[in-house]
Amino acid sequence: MGNIHIEKLALKILQEILLYRRRFPEPEAQIEDEEKLIIDVQLPRICEFIKNDQRIEFILPAFPVKSPNINKVIGKLPDMAEKISLIFLDSLCKRIQLYYSPGAHIIICADGHVFGDVIRVTDEVIHNYQCGMRNLLHELGITHLSLFNLGNIEELAGHANDYDRLRSLLVDSYVEPEEKIKARLMQDAQGLQLYRAVTRFLFEDNQSSVYNGSNAALQKDAKRRACNLIQRSLAWGNLLAQHFPMAIRLSIHPQPADSLKIGIHMIATKDNWLTPWHGVAVNINGQFVLMKRKKAEELNGTLVMIRGTPSHYLIINSAMASVTPDKGVGYYT
Repeated sequence: MGNIHIEKLALKILQEILLYRRRFPEPEAQIEDEEKLIIDVQLPRICEFIKNDQRIEFILPAFPVKSPNINKVIGKLPDMAEKISLIFLDSLCKRIQLYYSPGAHIIICADGHVFGDVIRVTDEVIHNYQCGMRNLLHELGITHLSLFNLGNIEELAGHANDYDRLRSLLVDSYVEPEEKIKARLMQDAQGLQLYRAVTRFLFEDNQSSVYNGSNAALQKDAKRRACNLIQRSLAWGNLLAQHFPMAIRLSIHPQPADSLKIGIHMIATKDNWLTPWHGVAVNINGQFVLMKRKKAEELNGTLVMIRGTPSHYLIINSAMASVTPDKGVGYYT
């Protein structure tokens, strides 16, 4: 296979992913320039798989556990939001295989146990969520996706059931001390922005109708935990880079165009930061979109149960036709 043909094939594969790119709210005029930069970064990496006639490997840190905020989600187990997302990811791999026979595979690097104590979710709840994810993969007959989590790391296998120990070993082995990370964050504009964003996330995730403390106390607590979460995230990223050095890195957040990561949507939403585990699937006039539970209920959504378990919301309202997406994954307005 000649180099020109390899590059054309790699570009076709990359364009499949860019159709569903999560992006920052840049002007439409900048999108083409952004995508050219992404192509410059990612094309050589995809070409390496094709040159060696190898299955293209992606990693996606995602699906940690449901948010503890009951204003966002309808339960602690995977529901229709996860189901739609898994079907989409599997179909993405199947489309790639239509014109590249070795195909593609996405390793979902489930990081719930990495952050569990920081986000105030027990390891038992995380374990049950992960079991639910495995059951969903089996139930849906999905063959192009697999799960990888903290307990799958060979060098840490001796502590597979002790997640406190695993988290400690992860931090000790793959990242610098929290004090150094915090000092660097405070000295950098982007670092400070990240710290504030994580603080807001922790504050919001633990703020719900069941929280009885003051907002001031919760804000102070969120600030204390923010650097810890960033440290864990860096450690997990470093571990994944070591274990999957050739893999194309997908992300559930928008990413700069020159990053090694590509942000990707898995289910339609107008919120560039919302994920299936921080929201609910809502069937609006026959098309699913992702939003927070509180919003779905404000729109008079009806909760749908499947086999006795909360699944998604249903809204049948012609007045809402304008907010349904044009395609299965992406933005709606």
